[in-house]
Amino acid sequence: MPPDRPADQTVLITGGAGFIGSHLATALVSDNDVRILDNLTTGQRANVPDEATLIEGDCRDADALARVTDGVDMVFHEAALVSVQQSIDDPQQSHAINVDATLDVLEAARREDARVVLASSAAIYGHPERVPIPESDPKGPTSPYGLDKLTIDHYVRQYHELYGLETVALRYFNAFGPGQVASDYSGVISIFLDQALSGEPITVDGDGSQTRDFVFIDDIVQANLRAATTDAVGKAYNIGTGEAISIRELAEAVQDITVTESEIVHTEPRPGDIEHSQADISKAEAYLDYEPTVAFREGLARTAKWYRTQ
Repeated sequence: MPPDRPADQTVLITGGAGFIGSHLATALVSDNDVRILDNLTTGQRANVPDEATLIEGDCRDADALARVTDGVDMVFHEAALVSVQQSIDDPQQSHAINVDATLDVLEAARREDARVVLASSAAIYGHPERVPIPESDPKGPTSPYGLDKLTIDHYVRQYHELYGLETVALRYFNAFGPGQVASDYSGVISIFLDQALSGEPITVDGDGSQTRDFVFIDDIVQANLRAATTDAVGKAYNIGTGEAISIRELAEAVQDITVTESEIVHTEPRPGDIEHSQADISKAEAYLDYEPTVAFREGLARTAKWYRTQ
């Protein structure tokens, strides 16, 4: 059986100063030469481990990309424009950052014969026909962001089929954990924690019956490390927990863990909001030996503890 993490490799992480990328860098630096390419528009220099090499630049900058991919063995492509609303407001910019840049990364990886592990997304499924959602289910993204992710999900697998490049697409469900800063573009957990710890109302869209599959950052990292060493390349895998929790239950758990006096306030439902999302992770379990290790309440408590220090 192959090892569950790379060692003695030259590794590039695009977006490595961001939430997921920086956690991945931390997991890799002790055993690998880690390079990070990040334009620091949302990522932070302070997130980068001291042992990693940070190159400030954009994936669409041919010179910067050529420099950081020279001699690289493996690329974790995390860089993206992740705001659904921004993608709706400016679909051309979203396409340029998410699709065009990914093609540039794939071409650079092809020149180096480097494995590519791609951050794909559950957004590609849109309104699912059933839950849990298997990878084979129809894809109906509801935003340019989701369409961008579906496009690059196809591209990385096609690069394996056409050129023999070792590629893996990981379809993240709702990632959360320490280091995820609350903003209009972050996950609902970081927003709820920020509200609770600030003594503000916890705002739930609609009646809170919508469900999500929240996966802790340690398990996102685990999936990436396994994807980096698996023989089962040229495939896409759902990365979640296989379980779902309602947004109302999430809000109540945040109340409980933070011991806040913040009230839960229901606002108008978001137009087009996906009602239910839950990953079928049986393919990742079978091919990657992936297994979620952090229970939701434990992950929420660890995230809340981090928030208190901020």
